[in-house]
Formats: sequence, structure tokens, C-alpha cells
Amino acid sequence: MKFYKDHYDVIVIGGALSGLSSALMLAKEGLDVLVLERHNLPGGIATSFVRGGIEIEAALHEMMSIGPEGNRLKVGKFLEDMGVNIDWLKVPEAYHASLPGLEVTLHPGLETFAREVDAEVPGTYDKVLRLLNLCHTVFDSVNELSIHPMSKVKMLLKHEAFVKTAGYSTQEVIDTFDLPKKAQDLLAPYWIYVGSGFKDLPFTIFAVLMADYIGYGSYIPHRFSHEMSLKMAERAEAMGVQIEYRQHVDKILVRDGKVYGVRTARGDEIHSDYVISAAYPNKVYTSMIEPLSEVPKAALKMVNGRRLSLTAFSVIMILDKTAEELGIKDYSIFRGDTMDTDALYNDLKGLGPYRYLTCICHNLGNPDATPEGTCSFSITTLPRVDGWKTVKAEDYDRVKHEVAEQMIDEMSKYLNVDLKAHILEIVIETPMTVARYTGMWNGCIYGYAHTMQDHIVARLQTAEAEKFIRGLEFAGAHQISGDGMGPAVTNGRKAAKNVLDDYRSKEAQAK
Repeated sequence: MKFYKDHYDVIVIGGALSGLSSALMLAKEGLDVLVLERHNLPGGIATSFVRGGIEIEAALHEMMSIGPEGNRLKVGKFLEDMGVNIDWLKVPEAYHASLPGLEVTLHPGLETFAREVDAEVPGTYDKVLRLLNLCHTVFDSVNELSIHPMSKVKMLLKHEAFVKTAGYSTQEVIDTFDLPKKAQDLLAPYWIYVGSGFKDLPFTIFAVLMADYIGYGSYIPHRFSHEMSLKMAERAEAMGVQIEYRQHVDKILVRDGKVYGVRTARGDEIHSDYVISAAYPNKVYTSMIEPLSEVPKAALKMVNGRRLSLTAFSVIMILDKTAEELGIKDYSIFRGDTMDTDALYNDLKGLGPYRYLTCICHNLGNPDATPEGTCSFSITTLPRVDGWKTVKAEDYDRVKHEVAEQMIDEMSKYLNVDLKAHILEIVIETPMTVARYTGMWNGCIYGYAHTMQDHIVARLQTAEAEKFIRGLEFAGAHQISGDGMGPAVTNGRKAAKNVLDDYRSKEAQAK
């Protein structure tokens, strides 16, 4: 019996959240789908690992676009519609901001959040609530326009706030509300999750982020992010998707400007009408297309013209006491010596010490995260790829441990507890870890940076022009919706929709 069929409708390269989302959507519509995953498990960075007999979350801090049961947002609803049932836990707060002169815990809910900012910076309630309501209006517009594109005239009539703010940076829009600096600082901590300073971050991106997280709150799976990927893979296989692990795709085969299959590293040539790739376009267009002569110059110009966003450096510790015993009071802590987001972004190009850290204590969102009497505490920064590309192999171990020690010392000082004295297990994840485990280009987990020159609005307008090879679609952090696990699901759905639209068009023409 042959390992592979002679032909598939679609081959998906990568069994992480985006690829699995594509596979689920395509299978539901009756297409014959093959998923090829280079590892022995699905999920990419949506995974967990075991140290000292304890399962540990590898990457997820919080999921956006889930929403409460009975009122799911787009990611939560999609998973439920696909028959993927996740045991979601709501994160108890938005975040704790630890900034110069500020120690404030803020909670989701637009009015709640505005009241809490006002309690710290009196007289700001109305302005903060108006800003958050604007964010929510833009958020609703983005969600509708992503499904129902419309003319510029109709957009202006129906989505005035979206149109009026689309060409402005986050800082430019916030400045119109005349908020004191302390209030602006309390609105800024999530900036790290989109990876651009406010002067270069399109307001559209900030609005979507704030409306989602602050408006509806964030969620985590009870059994870590791997619960998502495992259940998605299980459901996909039940729907007829063939998933093969330890299968590294070496080449995407192209003839006369159209894909006709892939070749694996072990030499299997597998044919299909469409290929959806989770690999970055940088890698695909420079080394995976066979023959390379099929790569248009415009494709190379596109990837060279885009700026890579952020990678990740995390120190994940299992500690021998509970969060309460160690004085850890919040699920999510953002700590920095400034909230000048543009200065912080510039700081992220180096190798530390990093001035802005995000910390997560999973037990405060999921009491079952670790065995009784212990807790999980992670310290993360999201550096740019620039600095880590310069680290030589012979210096890697030293640099890794120096950066980790700086981060542990900083949070030990803040918590007034010697974290090192309580470590049962510790794992240090670097950009190199990400690159090696996932194959992400330069270890970049957040795709291409959202900037005033290149962001979701511009990408939607250029999407058709950037289909350089017929039948080839991309799904991953590097696509239109950008970074994060929630957007990865959305990007996978978008790639599947593009395939389905073309597939149905050809079926209609054949009739």
C-alpha cells in the first residue's frame, strides 16, 4: 500500500494552528487534504513539554478572539463550528502594570478598565472610555470587512471611524484625546504583543488588540496551548484529513507559474492542485520553489521590503512554593522602566539587559497548571531579530545564560524574593530555540512588523497582487492578520478561503 495518494486537492505544509485551521475548513467543504508536519507532534509553538514530570506551557500567555461561552468571538466560534471543543479558562485580569510611579492591576470590560484608570489618574474616565469605544468600533469594522469587502464609498458610509483612523499612527490618535502621560502609560503595556512603537504602529492594529483583550478579556486552554493543537489535529483526522508527522517538505514544485505538488526531504514527490505553506515567504521564495526560475522578481522584492517583527526570549521556571507564598499576585505583569514604546522598541534590537519584561504565573489563571505547592512563573521579552542574528555559536551558551540571569534578578528584586532559591525546573527559550524547533525565519514568531508603511489595511489592498504563483497560499504569523496564536487561526482560515474561492470558480467554469 502506498504511503501517499497519487493526488490531493490541497497539501498543507505545517501542522501548527494556522495549517490545522486551513485543513479543518477545507475538509469541512469536502476537499482532500494532506498535512505534512516536520515534528512528531502538531502545534508548532502551541505546545507544551515535560520537565521533572511536570507539564509546562511552552509559549502561550493568553488567547484573543475567544469570548465567553454563548457569545464566542471569531476564533472561539470557528473552533466550536469545526467541532473542536476546548476547555477555556478566562484570565482573571487584563494585566498588572509595573511602571515608574505606577503599580496598577487593570481588568477587562471597557467601563471597568476606564474606571480603574480614572482611579489612578482622576478625571480621565470619559476620555479613556471614548478611546476604548473608538477601538471597539474599529474592531467591529475590521471583523466585518475581513468577511465582506466593500467599495470605498460604502466603507466611508458604514465604517466611518475605521476609514478616518486607518491612515494614522496609534500615537497620533491617542494624542487627540489629550490624556495625561500616566493614563497613556496605563493604556500602553500591550504594545509588546504587536511589536512596534506607538509612533509607527497603525491605530487599526492597536484598536483591534485593545477592543479584543480589554473588551472581552483573554482566555487560556485548561490543558495548555497543546490542547488546542492536539484537538484540532484529532478533529481534522476525523474529518478525513491525512496528517503525516516527521515529514519535512524540502521543495514546492512549480510549472508554468502554478504549483503541482511538493517533494519531501526523504524524496517523496506528492502532487496536488494547491499548496498552503506555513513557511515564511522569505524561505519559500529563496530556497523552496523548484525550479527557482519560477520565482518572479516581484516576490523577492516583496520579502526584502518587509521588516521582520519580534522573536522571543523566555525563562520558564517551576518554583517550589505557591504564587501566594512567593508574593506573586497577578497572572500577567508588565514591568518596565519607561512606557516610551518607541524607545523600548529600539532597545529590543540588542542582547539586553532588556528594559521591558512580561511575566506570567499560569497558576493564577489555571490552578491546575502545576502540582500542589508549586507554581509556574515565566519571564519573557520579545527582542527584534537583529541582535540575536549576531550571536556566534561559541558565544551562544554564555549569552543565553547572562540574559536569563538578568531577567531573573530583575524580577527577584521586584518581588522581593530570591527566585533562584526556589527553582525546581528551569527552561530557557531563545530565538535560536524557536528557529530550530519551528523553522520560523530567523526565529521570528510575529511575522512582518505592522508599520505605517505595511499593515493590515495595506496588506488587504495588495493581497491579490502578491499571489505570485498560482495555487500557492500562505498561512502563519507572517500573513495579513499578523502575530499571535489567535491571528494564526484567522490567517489559516483566510488561506483556506482563498483556495476554496478558486476551487469553486474552476468547478463553476467546468459546468
